[in-house]
Amino acid sequence: MTRPYQPLNTWKLLGMYLLLSTIAFFMLLPLLWLVSTALKSSGEDLFKFPPQFIPAQPTLENFVKAWNADPKNPFSRYFLNSIVVSFLTVVLNLLSSTLAAYPLARLEFKGRDLIFSTIVATILIPFQIVMIPLFIISVQLRLQNTYLGMIFPAIASAFGIFLMRQAFQAVPKELEEAARMDGCSELGIWWSVMLPAVLPAIVTLAIFVFIGSWSDFLWPLIITNKPELATLPLGVAKLTGLSDADWRVVAAGSVLSIAPILAFFIAMQRYIVPSEAGSGVKG
Repeated sequence: MTRPYQPLNTWKLLGMYLLLSTIAFFMLLPLLWLVSTALKSSGEDLFKFPPQFIPAQPTLENFVKAWNADPKNPFSRYFLNSIVVSFLTVVLNLLSSTLAAYPLARLEFKGRDLIFSTIVATILIPFQIVMIPLFIISVQLRLQNTYLGMIFPAIASAFGIFLMRQAFQAVPKELEEAARMDGCSELGIWWSVMLPAVLPAIVTLAIFVFIGSWSDFLWPLIITNKPELATLPLGVAKLTGLSDADWRVVAAGSVLSIAPILAFFIAMQRYIVPSEAGSGVKG
């Protein structure tokens, strides 16, 4: 017998909100402290005890200094490079992941499970192990100091294929059969039926890929040696030397580099909802 729904009492609800608020505060504390440091004036001591969280004299001067720290390669160039690299990475990763996941989820062929298991097993391999072979291949393909070279390792990902395969498997088979009866090809089914049905999973993968590409420091550092091709993480690292280790300017540059990630997540989170096309089929 199903037990009737019993709403939480006021004290339990209050305790739950208090616990969640405390966890959220401690998770956001480093970010809030970064913003606080970026807003502090040059006359304030960053290392005094007890630390002062709220700036005594808030100023935007540090953001101006970070933006104009290197006249030869301004911060706007770093922004442009990161936008180009992240956009191409997201588009190519979504394309490769959905194209690879569709046959692994919906088509029957010999060795399908073995192929999928092999792909998933590569998740266990740290990037540092394959970094040197990837660099050698990139140099041989003449991808060094190019945008394509920076996005080369992230064009396809085992996690993306795994996520999209699981999403495709949840789509009702009746939708696929109806499309075939209408004369749709496999590519047409993938484009017209499957992709709209798994839109929340696509958006989720896009967010993960964008954050990973935007914040990647190691691979762009290795594959490029031209300052004009540096991305935002490399630009923020250069601020340490350009500003004589003024941590206010470095913090301001870090805030500028984080802001697009937050904006992208806020803009895309409304799409992370259950899809009506994938939830069921009317009888």
